[in-house]
Amino acid sequence: MPRIALYPGSFDPVTNGHLDVVRHAVGLCDRLIVAIGVHPGKKPLFSTEERLEMAERVFAPVAAAAHCAFDCTTYDGLTVTAAQKAGATIMIRGLRDGTDLDYEMQISGMNETMAPDVHTVFLPASVAVRPITATLVRQIAAMGGDVSAFVPRAVAASLKTKFAT
Repeated sequence: MPRIALYPGSFDPVTNGHLDVVRHAVGLCDRLIVAIGVHPGKKPLFSTEERLEMAERVFAPVAAAAHCAFDCTTYDGLTVTAAQKAGATIMIRGLRDGTDLDYEMQISGMNETMAPDVHTVFLPASVAVRPITATLVRQIAAMGGDVSAFVPRAVAASLKTKFAT
């Protein structure tokens, strides 16, 4: 039975922290699905289509190099339901610090109750990417700062274009 993992998030934008998680996740599964959450109440900087394109461009080569099948999708309901619909038995979650752990442990417990066959795997962030958040990246980019140390090159270009208008 293939090991299918779902890595959910908003990916607004894709950061080097997300890339770090994917680099580790592709070694744990046969197929990785990056699932971009779409919430009608939230106004992301990048459209769903732009986020899908960014995720595909950045993550697909990493998965290919690891011989891991890769897909991108969107979802708008419960993350654990998206995992079940995708046939995933592994939910990938990145952790930067203890605050992330506390929050993710609560979610993991709730998900386990709703879907006992979906197991959450926590991947600690590498030291170099621990401080990176998409929120901070957006704020720095919006103020004209250089985000090249925090995001892949293609994403930095997309941010520069987005804020040039």
